[in-house]
Amino acid sequence: MELLQTILITLFTLAILVSIHEYGHFWVARRCGIKVLRFSVGFGKPLYRWRDKLDTEYVIAAIPLGGYVKMLDEREGEVPAELRHMAFNNKPVGHRLATVAAGPLANFILAIIVYWFVFVAGVSGVAPIIDKVEAGSVAELAGLEAGQEIVAVDGEPTPTWEALHLQLLERIGDSGEIEFTVKYADSDLTYSSSATVDAWLAGEEVTDLMAGIGVELYRPKLIAQIDQVVAESPAAQAGFETGDIIVQADEQPIAEWGDWVEYVRERPQQAIQVQFLRAGQPLSAELTPARKIDEQGRAYGQVGMGVKWPEWPAELRRDYQYNAVSAFTASLNRTWDMSVFTLQSIKKMLMGLISPKNLSGPITIAKVASASANSGLTSYLSFLALLSVSLGVLNLLPIPVLDGGHILFGVVELIIGRPVSDRIQALGYQLGFVIVISMMMLALYNDISRL
Repeated sequence: MELLQTILITLFTLAILVSIHEYGHFWVARRCGIKVLRFSVGFGKPLYRWRDKLDTEYVIAAIPLGGYVKMLDEREGEVPAELRHMAFNNKPVGHRLATVAAGPLANFILAIIVYWFVFVAGVSGVAPIIDKVEAGSVAELAGLEAGQEIVAVDGEPTPTWEALHLQLLERIGDSGEIEFTVKYADSDLTYSSSATVDAWLAGEEVTDLMAGIGVELYRPKLIAQIDQVVAESPAAQAGFETGDIIVQADEQPIAEWGDWVEYVRERPQQAIQVQFLRAGQPLSAELTPARKIDEQGRAYGQVGMGVKWPEWPAELRRDYQYNAVSAFTASLNRTWDMSVFTLQSIKKMLMGLISPKNLSGPITIAKVASASANSGLTSYLSFLALLSVSLGVLNLLPIPVLDGGHILFGVVELIIGRPVSDRIQALGYQLGFVIVISMMMLALYNDISRL
Protein backbone atom coordinates (compact mmCIF):
# COMPACT_ATOMS: atom_id res chain seq x y z
CA MET A 1 0.00 0.00 0.00
CA GLU A 2 2.83 2.38 0.88
CA LEU A 3 4.61 1.60 -2.39
CA LEU A 4 1.43 2.22 -4.38
CA GLN A 5 0.94 5.55 -2.60
CA THR A 6 4.52 6.58 -3.40
CA ILE A 7 4.04 5.68 -7.10
CA LEU A 8 0.74 7.56 -7.39
CA ILE A 9 2.07 10.70 -5.68
CA THR A 10 5.18 10.65 -7.87
CA LEU A 11 3.19 10.25 -11.09
CA PHE A 12 0.82 13.03 -10.02
CA THR A 13 3.77 15.32 -9.27
CA LEU A 14 5.47 14.60 -12.59
CA ALA A 15 2.19 15.11 -14.46
CA ILE A 16 1.82 18.59 -12.97
CA LEU A 17 5.41 19.65 -13.70
CA VAL A 18 5.49 18.24 -17.22
CA SER A 19 2.05 19.56 -18.17
CA ILE A 20 2.91 23.07 -17.02
CA HIS A 21 6.29 22.98 -18.79
CA GLU A 22 4.83 21.77 -22.07
CA TYR A 23 1.89 24.16 -21.83
CA GLY A 24 4.40 27.00 -21.72
CA HIS A 25 5.80 25.87 -25.09
CA PHE A 26 2.29 25.32 -26.43
CA TRP A 27 0.88 28.69 -25.34
CA VAL A 28 3.69 30.77 -26.84
CA ALA A 29 3.86 28.65 -30.02
CA ARG A 30 0.19 29.34 -30.68
CA ARG A 31 0.72 33.08 -30.22
CA CYS A 32 3.70 33.04 -32.56
CA GLY A 33 1.59 31.45 -35.29
CA ILE A 34 3.28 28.04 -35.07
CA LYS A 35 1.02 25.08 -35.77
CA VAL A 36 0.99 22.61 -32.88
CA LEU A 37 0.34 19.07 -34.07
CA ARG A 38 0.22 17.30 -30.71
CA PHE A 39 0.24 18.03 -26.98
CA SER A 40 1.00 14.81 -25.14
CA VAL A 41 1.16 14.12 -21.41
CA GLY A 42 3.12 10.87 -21.19
CA PHE A 43 4.77 8.70 -23.80
CA GLY A 44 3.80 5.53 -25.62
CA LYS A 45 0.37 4.28 -26.55
CA PRO A 46 -2.37 6.92 -26.30
CA LEU A 47 -5.02 6.08 -23.70
CA TYR A 48 -7.24 9.03 -24.53
CA ARG A 49 -7.10 11.63 -27.30
CA TRP A 50 -9.14 14.47 -28.76
CA ARG A 51 -8.70 17.39 -31.18
CA ASP A 52 -9.55 21.08 -31.01
CA LYS A 53 -10.81 23.39 -33.73
CA LEU A 54 -7.24 24.18 -34.83
CA ASP A 55 -6.62 20.45 -35.40
CA THR A 56 -4.20 20.05 -32.48
CA GLU A 57 -4.29 16.53 -31.05
CA TYR A 58 -4.29 16.24 -27.26
CA VAL A 59 -3.06 12.92 -25.87
CA ILE A 60 -2.88 11.23 -22.48
CA ALA A 61 -0.41 8.40 -22.99
CA ALA A 62 0.33 5.15 -21.19
CA ILE A 63 3.79 5.96 -19.79
CA PRO A 64 3.36 8.99 -17.49
CA LEU A 65 7.05 9.83 -17.21
CA GLY A 66 7.19 12.98 -19.30
CA GLY A 67 5.46 14.67 -22.18
CA TYR A 68 6.02 16.72 -25.29
CA VAL A 69 4.62 19.29 -27.71
CA LYS A 70 5.05 18.39 -31.37
CA MET A 71 5.09 21.35 -33.74
CA LEU A 72 4.98 21.54 -37.51
CA ASP A 73 8.59 21.50 -38.73
CA GLU A 74 10.05 20.89 -42.20
CA ARG A 75 13.06 19.19 -40.63
CA GLU A 76 10.81 16.39 -39.40
CA GLY A 77 8.81 15.72 -42.55
CA GLU A 78 7.21 17.17 -45.64
CA VAL A 79 5.02 20.20 -45.01
CA PRO A 80 2.25 21.28 -47.44
CA ALA A 81 3.03 24.56 -49.19
CA GLU A 82 -0.01 26.29 -47.68
CA LEU A 83 1.23 25.49 -44.14
CA ARG A 84 4.92 26.31 -44.49
CA HIS A 85 4.45 29.76 -42.96
CA MET A 86 3.24 27.97 -39.77
CA ALA A 87 6.27 25.66 -39.50
CA PHE A 88 8.56 26.16 -36.51
CA ASN A 89 11.72 26.27 -38.63
CA ASN A 90 10.31 29.05 -40.85
CA LYS A 91 9.50 31.42 -38.02
CA PRO A 92 11.80 34.35 -37.08
CA VAL A 93 14.50 33.40 -34.62
CA GLY A 94 12.91 35.59 -31.94
CA HIS A 95 9.66 33.61 -32.16
CA ARG A 96 11.56 30.33 -31.95
CA LEU A 97 13.56 31.51 -28.95
CA ALA A 98 10.41 32.67 -27.16
CA THR A 99 8.68 29.35 -27.80
CA VAL A 100 11.62 27.29 -26.51
CA ALA A 101 12.20 29.49 -23.43
CA ALA A 102 8.51 29.41 -22.51
CA GLY A 103 8.73 25.89 -21.06
CA PRO A 104 11.29 26.68 -18.33
CA LEU A 105 9.61 30.06 -17.76
CA ALA A 106 6.33 28.26 -17.07
CA ASN A 107 8.09 26.20 -14.40
CA PHE A 108 9.37 29.36 -12.72
CA ILE A 109 5.88 30.88 -12.83
CA LEU A 110 4.44 27.71 -11.29
CA ALA A 111 7.03 27.88 -8.49
CA ILE A 112 6.17 31.54 -7.79
CA ILE A 113 2.45 30.76 -7.63
CA VAL A 114 2.93 27.71 -5.38
CA TYR A 115 5.30 29.55 -3.05
CA TRP A 116 2.75 32.38 -2.89
CA PHE A 117 0.11 29.96 -1.61
CA VAL A 118 2.61 28.57 0.91
CA PHE A 119 3.47 32.03 2.25
CA VAL A 120 -0.16 33.17 2.38
CA ALA A 121 -1.02 30.04 4.38
CA GLY A 122 1.75 30.95 6.82
CA VAL A 123 5.21 29.53 7.37
CA SER A 124 6.30 27.87 10.60
CA GLY A 125 9.64 26.66 11.89
CA VAL A 126 11.70 26.19 15.02
CA ALA A 127 14.74 28.10 16.20
CA PRO A 128 18.14 26.39 15.70
CA ILE A 129 19.32 25.98 19.30
CA ILE A 130 22.61 24.14 19.82
CA ASP A 131 22.25 21.06 22.03
CA LYS A 132 25.72 19.55 21.60
CA VAL A 133 29.02 20.56 19.99
CA GLU A 134 31.43 17.90 18.73
CA ALA A 135 35.04 18.17 19.86
CA GLY A 136 37.42 19.35 17.14
CA SER A 137 34.58 20.33 14.81
CA VAL A 138 34.01 23.52 12.81
CA ALA A 139 31.52 24.61 15.46
CA GLU A 140 34.01 24.15 18.31
CA LEU A 141 36.71 26.00 16.38
CA ALA A 142 34.24 28.86 16.00
CA GLY A 143 33.60 28.82 19.75
CA LEU A 144 29.96 27.75 19.55
CA GLU A 145 28.41 26.41 22.74
CA ALA A 146 25.40 24.38 23.82
CA GLY A 147 22.41 26.59 24.55
CA GLN A 148 23.24 29.22 21.94
CA GLU A 149 20.85 30.04 19.09
CA ILE A 150 22.44 30.39 15.64
CA VAL A 151 20.81 33.59 14.39
CA ALA A 152 22.90 34.12 11.24
CA VAL A 153 25.52 32.46 9.02
CA ASP A 154 27.78 34.73 6.96
CA GLY A 155 25.50 37.62 7.86
CA GLU A 156 22.35 35.94 6.49
CA PRO A 157 19.59 35.45 9.09
CA THR A 158 18.83 31.86 10.09
CA PRO A 159 15.65 32.07 12.21
CA THR A 160 14.66 28.44 11.57
CA TRP A 161 16.22 25.03 10.97
CA GLU A 162 15.31 25.32 7.28
CA ALA A 163 17.00 28.71 6.89
CA LEU A 164 20.14 27.41 8.62
CA HIS A 165 20.29 24.36 6.36
CA LEU A 166 19.85 26.45 3.21
CA GLN A 167 22.61 28.83 4.24
CA LEU A 168 25.01 25.98 5.01
CA LEU A 169 24.15 24.25 1.73
CA GLU A 170 25.56 27.26 -0.10
CA ARG A 171 28.92 26.77 1.63
CA ILE A 172 29.48 23.14 0.62
CA GLY A 173 32.82 22.82 -1.17
CA ASP A 174 33.96 26.30 -0.12
CA SER A 175 37.25 27.30 1.47
CA GLY A 176 37.74 30.26 3.79
CA GLU A 177 35.85 31.46 6.83
CA ILE A 178 32.32 30.57 7.88
CA GLU A 179 30.97 33.24 10.20
CA PHE A 180 28.37 32.37 12.83
CA THR A 181 26.27 34.87 14.75
CA VAL A 182 24.76 33.50 17.95
CA LYS A 183 22.91 34.60 21.05
CA TYR A 184 21.85 33.10 24.37
CA ALA A 185 18.21 32.41 25.19
CA ASP A 186 18.06 34.94 28.03
CA SER A 187 19.76 37.78 26.13
CA ASP A 188 19.32 39.92 23.01
CA LEU A 189 23.07 40.44 22.65
CA THR A 190 24.62 38.71 19.65
CA TYR A 191 28.15 37.40 19.25
CA SER A 192 30.01 36.70 16.01
CA SER A 193 32.82 34.23 15.52
CA SER A 194 34.22 32.24 12.63
CA ALA A 195 36.10 29.10 11.69
CA THR A 196 38.28 28.43 8.67
CA VAL A 197 37.32 25.56 6.37
CA ASP A 198 39.13 24.00 3.43
CA ALA A 199 36.88 22.55 0.69
CA TRP A 200 34.21 21.92 3.32
CA LEU A 201 32.49 18.56 2.72
CA ALA A 202 33.89 18.47 -0.84
CA GLY A 203 33.79 15.00 -2.33
CA GLU A 204 31.39 13.71 0.32
CA GLU A 205 27.78 12.61 0.07
CA VAL A 206 26.10 15.18 2.28
CA THR A 207 23.39 13.64 4.45
CA ASP A 208 23.64 15.76 7.62
CA LEU A 209 24.84 19.36 7.42
CA MET A 210 24.64 19.78 11.18
CA ALA A 211 27.04 16.88 11.65
CA GLY A 212 29.21 18.54 9.03
CA ILE A 213 29.80 21.52 11.31
CA GLY A 214 29.76 19.35 14.42
CA VAL A 215 26.46 20.50 15.92
CA GLU A 216 23.43 18.64 17.20
CA LEU A 217 20.39 20.90 17.40
CA TYR A 218 17.99 20.77 20.32
CA ARG A 219 14.75 18.89 19.93
CA PRO A 220 12.27 17.84 22.63
CA LYS A 221 12.97 14.37 23.96
CA LEU A 222 10.77 11.79 22.25
CA ILE A 223 9.87 9.46 25.10
CA ALA A 224 8.31 6.07 24.33
CA GLN A 225 4.74 7.13 25.04
CA ILE A 226 2.03 5.50 22.96
CA ASP A 227 -0.39 7.78 21.12
CA GLN A 228 -1.99 5.19 18.84
CA VAL A 229 -2.59 1.43 18.90
CA VAL A 230 -3.56 -0.20 15.61
CA ALA A 231 -6.59 -2.48 15.92
CA GLU A 232 -5.81 -6.22 15.96
CA SER A 233 -2.06 -5.50 15.95
CA PRO A 234 0.40 -7.28 18.29
CA ALA A 235 0.27 -4.21 20.54
CA ALA A 236 -3.53 -4.33 20.73
CA GLN A 237 -3.51 -8.08 21.38
CA ALA A 238 -1.01 -7.56 24.22
CA GLY A 239 -3.34 -5.05 25.85
CA PHE A 240 -1.43 -1.79 25.31
CA GLU A 241 -3.40 1.47 25.40
CA THR A 242 -2.96 5.08 24.41
CA GLY A 243 -0.92 6.93 27.04
CA ASP A 244 1.19 3.96 28.14
CA ILE A 245 4.89 4.77 28.57
CA ILE A 246 7.39 1.99 27.80
CA VAL A 247 10.30 1.98 30.23
CA GLN A 248 11.97 -1.42 29.73
CA ALA A 249 12.18 -4.23 27.19
CA ASP A 250 13.57 -7.56 28.48
CA GLU A 251 14.88 -5.55 31.47
CA GLN A 252 16.83 -3.21 29.16
CA PRO A 253 16.04 0.51 29.75
CA ILE A 254 14.11 2.31 27.00
CA ALA A 255 14.98 6.00 27.25
CA GLU A 256 13.47 7.25 23.98
CA TRP A 257 11.08 6.11 21.28
CA GLY A 258 13.96 5.42 18.89
CA ASP A 259 15.39 2.86 21.34
CA TRP A 260 12.06 1.05 21.37
CA VAL A 261 11.64 1.09 17.59
CA GLU A 262 15.14 -0.29 17.06
CA TYR A 263 14.59 -3.01 19.68
CA VAL A 264 11.33 -4.11 18.06
CA ARG A 265 12.64 -4.04 14.48
CA GLU A 266 15.50 -6.39 15.40
CA ARG A 267 13.13 -9.01 16.88
CA PRO A 268 10.48 -10.15 14.39
CA GLN A 269 8.39 -13.00 15.86
CA GLN A 270 10.42 -12.95 19.11
CA ALA A 271 8.60 -12.52 22.43
CA ILE A 272 9.54 -9.35 24.33
CA GLN A 273 8.85 -8.78 28.02
CA VAL A 274 7.78 -5.13 28.25
CA GLN A 275 7.61 -3.04 31.40
CA PHE A 276 5.53 0.14 31.09
CA LEU A 277 3.69 2.80 33.05
CA ARG A 278 -0.05 3.36 32.87
CA ALA A 279 -1.26 6.43 34.75
CA GLY A 280 1.94 6.21 36.80
CA GLN A 281 1.40 2.56 37.74
CA PRO A 282 4.05 -0.02 36.68
CA LEU A 283 2.72 -2.90 34.57
CA SER A 284 4.19 -5.58 32.33
CA ALA A 285 3.13 -7.56 29.27
CA GLU A 286 4.53 -9.97 26.71
CA LEU A 287 4.62 -8.69 23.14
CA THR A 288 5.60 -10.57 19.95
CA PRO A 289 6.33 -8.29 16.94
CA ALA A 290 4.88 -9.32 13.59
CA ARG A 291 7.35 -10.19 10.84
CA LYS A 292 7.45 -7.69 7.97
CA ILE A 293 9.66 -7.43 4.88
CA ASP A 294 11.19 -4.10 3.78
CA GLU A 295 11.95 -2.91 0.23
CA GLN A 296 15.33 -4.65 0.28
CA GLY A 297 13.83 -8.00 1.28
CA ARG A 298 15.02 -7.83 4.92
CA ALA A 299 12.79 -8.97 7.75
CA TYR A 300 11.93 -6.60 10.61
CA GLY A 301 9.56 -6.51 13.56
CA GLN A 302 6.43 -4.35 13.84
CA VAL A 303 3.95 -4.06 16.71
CA GLY A 304 1.39 -1.47 15.55
CA MET A 305 2.11 1.47 17.86
CA GLY A 306 2.29 5.19 17.19
CA VAL A 307 4.30 7.64 19.28
CA LYS A 308 2.99 10.72 21.07
CA TRP A 309 4.92 13.61 19.59
CA PRO A 310 6.07 16.25 22.09
CA GLU A 311 5.15 19.89 21.70
CA TRP A 312 7.90 22.34 20.87
CA PRO A 313 8.31 25.04 23.52
CA ALA A 314 6.43 28.16 22.45
CA GLU A 315 9.54 30.33 22.76
CA LEU A 316 11.31 28.22 20.11
CA ARG A 317 8.55 28.40 17.51
CA ARG A 318 8.87 30.83 14.62
CA ASP A 319 5.57 31.59 12.87
CA TYR A 320 5.38 34.01 9.95
CA GLN A 321 2.22 35.40 8.35
CA TYR A 322 2.13 37.19 4.99
CA ASN A 323 -0.51 39.25 3.21
CA ALA A 324 -1.09 38.87 -0.53
CA VAL A 325 1.53 41.48 -1.49
CA SER A 326 4.29 40.45 0.90
CA ALA A 327 3.68 36.78 0.01
CA PHE A 328 4.24 37.59 -3.66
CA THR A 329 7.51 39.35 -2.88
CA ALA A 330 8.60 36.44 -0.69
CA SER A 331 7.71 33.94 -3.43
CA LEU A 332 9.76 35.86 -6.00
CA ASN A 333 12.74 35.96 -3.63
CA ARG A 334 12.45 32.24 -2.80
CA THR A 335 12.22 31.26 -6.48
CA TRP A 336 15.26 33.41 -7.29
CA ASP A 337 17.25 32.07 -4.34
CA MET A 338 16.49 28.44 -5.27
CA SER A 339 17.42 29.11 -8.91
CA VAL A 340 20.75 30.67 -7.95
CA PHE A 341 21.44 27.86 -5.48
CA THR A 342 20.77 25.23 -8.17
CA LEU A 343 23.16 26.94 -10.60
CA GLN A 344 25.84 27.30 -7.93
CA SER A 345 25.50 23.62 -7.05
CA ILE A 346 25.92 22.61 -10.70
CA LYS A 347 28.97 24.85 -10.99
CA LYS A 348 30.54 23.36 -7.84
CA MET A 349 29.84 19.84 -9.05
CA LEU A 350 31.58 20.57 -12.36
CA MET A 351 34.53 22.00 -10.41
CA GLY A 352 34.69 18.92 -8.20
CA LEU A 353 33.72 20.84 -5.05
CA ILE A 354 30.49 18.89 -4.64
CA SER A 355 30.52 15.13 -4.99
CA PRO A 356 28.44 13.62 -7.82
CA LYS A 357 27.18 11.26 -5.10
CA ASN A 358 24.80 14.06 -4.09
CA LEU A 359 23.02 13.83 -7.45
CA SER A 360 19.56 12.31 -6.95
CA GLY A 361 17.33 10.53 -9.40
CA PRO A 362 13.73 9.32 -9.72
CA ILE A 363 13.81 6.97 -6.73
CA THR A 364 14.90 9.70 -4.32
CA ILE A 365 12.42 12.15 -5.84
CA ALA A 366 9.64 9.58 -5.39
CA LYS A 367 10.53 8.95 -1.74
CA VAL A 368 10.75 12.66 -0.90
CA ALA A 369 7.52 13.42 -2.77
CA SER A 370 5.69 10.76 -0.76
CA ALA A 371 7.25 11.87 2.54
CA SER A 372 6.40 15.53 1.89
CA ALA A 373 2.80 14.62 1.02
CA ASN A 374 2.51 12.66 4.27
CA SER A 375 3.82 15.70 6.15
CA GLY A 376 0.95 17.90 4.95
CA LEU A 377 -0.13 20.09 2.06
CA THR A 378 2.30 22.93 2.81
CA SER A 379 5.25 20.55 2.87
CA TYR A 380 4.20 18.95 -0.42
CA LEU A 381 3.63 22.31 -2.13
CA SER A 382 7.09 23.50 -1.05
CA PHE A 383 8.64 20.36 -2.54
CA LEU A 384 6.61 20.78 -5.75
CA ALA A 385 7.85 24.37 -6.10
CA LEU A 386 11.45 23.29 -5.51
CA LEU A 387 11.16 20.58 -8.18
CA SER A 388 9.63 23.08 -10.59
CA VAL A 389 12.55 25.49 -10.07
CA SER A 390 15.03 22.65 -10.58
CA LEU A 391 13.30 21.56 -13.78
CA GLY A 392 13.30 25.11 -15.10
CA VAL A 393 16.98 25.68 -14.34
CA LEU A 394 18.15 22.33 -15.68
CA ASN A 395 16.23 22.81 -18.92
CA LEU A 396 17.98 26.13 -19.47
CA LEU A 397 21.45 24.58 -19.37
CA PRO A 398 23.16 25.09 -22.76
CA ILE A 399 23.11 21.40 -23.61
CA PRO A 400 21.68 20.35 -26.99
CA VAL A 401 18.46 18.26 -26.63
CA LEU A 402 17.50 20.50 -23.68
CA ASP A 403 15.67 23.80 -24.14
CA GLY A 404 18.88 25.63 -23.28
CA GLY A 405 20.64 23.95 -26.21
CA HIS A 406 17.97 25.19 -28.62
CA ILE A 407 18.30 28.66 -27.12
CA LEU A 408 22.09 28.48 -27.60
CA PHE A 409 21.71 27.67 -31.29
CA GLY A 410 19.16 30.49 -31.62
CA VAL A 411 21.47 33.03 -29.98
CA VAL A 412 24.34 31.96 -32.28
CA GLU A 413 22.00 32.42 -35.24
CA LEU A 414 21.20 35.95 -34.07
CA ILE A 415 24.91 36.75 -33.80
CA ILE A 416 26.15 35.29 -37.10
CA GLY A 417 23.01 36.09 -39.09
CA ARG A 418 22.31 32.55 -40.30
CA PRO A 419 21.19 29.24 -38.76
CA VAL A 420 23.77 26.88 -37.31
CA SER A 421 24.48 24.17 -39.87
CA ASP A 422 22.48 20.96 -39.67
CA ARG A 423 25.72 18.99 -39.27
CA ILE A 424 26.83 20.95 -36.21
CA GLN A 425 23.35 20.78 -34.71
CA ALA A 426 23.22 17.02 -35.26
CA LEU A 427 26.62 16.57 -33.58
CA GLY A 428 25.49 18.80 -30.74
CA TYR A 429 22.32 16.79 -30.20
CA GLN A 430 24.31 13.53 -30.15
CA LEU A 431 26.70 14.97 -27.56
CA GLY A 432 23.84 16.41 -25.53
CA PHE A 433 22.03 13.07 -25.60
CA VAL A 434 25.13 11.31 -24.24
CA ILE A 435 25.53 13.92 -21.48
CA VAL A 436 21.88 13.76 -20.40
CA ILE A 437 21.72 9.96 -20.44
CA SER A 438 25.00 9.75 -18.51
CA MET A 439 23.69 12.11 -15.83
CA MET A 440 20.44 10.16 -15.59
CA MET A 441 22.31 6.88 -15.20
CA LEU A 442 24.58 8.39 -12.54
CA ALA A 443 21.57 9.72 -10.62
CA LEU A 444 19.85 6.35 -10.83
CA TYR A 445 23.03 4.59 -9.68
CA ASN A 446 23.21 6.93 -6.68
CA ASP A 447 19.58 6.16 -5.86
CA ILE A 448 20.18 2.44 -5.96
CA SER A 449 23.39 2.78 -3.91
CA ARG A 450 21.46 4.61 -1.18
CA LEU A 451 18.99 1.73 -1.04
